[in-house]
Amino acid sequence: MRYVYFATFFVVALAVSVLGLRGTRFTHPPLELFPDMDHQAHLKPMATSALFADGRADRPIPPHTVAAGLPLDDDDGLFRGKAADGSFLTALPAPIKVDARLLARGQDRFTIYCQPCHGALGDGQGITKQYGMTTTPSYFDDRRLKLTVGELFSTITNGSVKTPEGKQNMLPYADKLAVEDRWAVVAYVRALQRTQTGTLKDVTDAAAKEALLKTK
Repeated sequence: MRYVYFATFFVVALAVSVLGLRGTRFTHPPLELFPDMDHQAHLKPMATSALFADGRADRPIPPHTVAAGLPLDDDDGLFRGKAADGSFLTALPAPIKVDARLLARGQDRFTIYCQPCHGALGDGQGITKQYGMTTTPSYFDDRRLKLTVGELFSTITNGSVKTPEGKQNMLPYADKLAVEDRWAVVAYVRALQRTQTGTLKDVTDAAAKEALLKTK
């Protein structure tokens, strides 16, 4: 019989808690068992904070921050991959220095974000192909060999062009790769393409050309 009392008490308590207090105004905040980070401390502008070494609540703007909605001073095409007339760049913008450091950075970012689909060689034989993604293109087909560096940059930034059905095979990576990193990936993709399409005429270093001739 006592189980009946317990069950009745539980049902009544549940009903009162769910229905009995609806619409009632309280002077104290409710008990939150799972606050889910709903309440967080916010620092006021120009206030002090002991969290940072300089004691300031306001933090300096991170390098290369661009305010949303404001026009970019993009005369060299660094941010859009396009020249002032709207055409895609055919060479990397002036602020980007092509050297071993840039290519190493491009390889690093490529390995993380591009290789799973496009493969380590850029031939479209990434690991995703083993799981049903059969449409990943190769960087060595005629159309992609003819893409300018500006078009490559735009694809990384905005994703691939949507089909008439609205399908977009490659999504944008602008939220994952900084502007300089996107250009580094472009430079590395160009280097990958040259491994398959380059000729002896492309070698400008005399010692390297002589070494290559000896191997033939």
